[in-house]
Amino acid sequence: MIECETITRKWGNSVGITLPKEVIKAGNIKEHEKIRILILRKNNTLKKTFGMLKGKWNKPTQRIKDEIRAELYND
Repeated sequence: MIECETITRKWGNSVGITLPKEVIKAGNIKEHEKIRILILRKNNTLKKTFGMLKGKWNKPTQRIKDEIRAELYND
């Protein structure tokens, strides 16, 4: 597997990427060759984590703690 970071660019009505020369050489990539690309975005982990807790922040902290304890000890 070869990994690199690149930036998307507008190409007409599409968006394209360019691959660095080193990646093309390492992957022995030829012109008009079909390749598969895995897309991984840099995510904001904190935003993702706290986004899952939406709706809980409008409760008082003590109530949240009480609900968590109730769930833990009722199992």
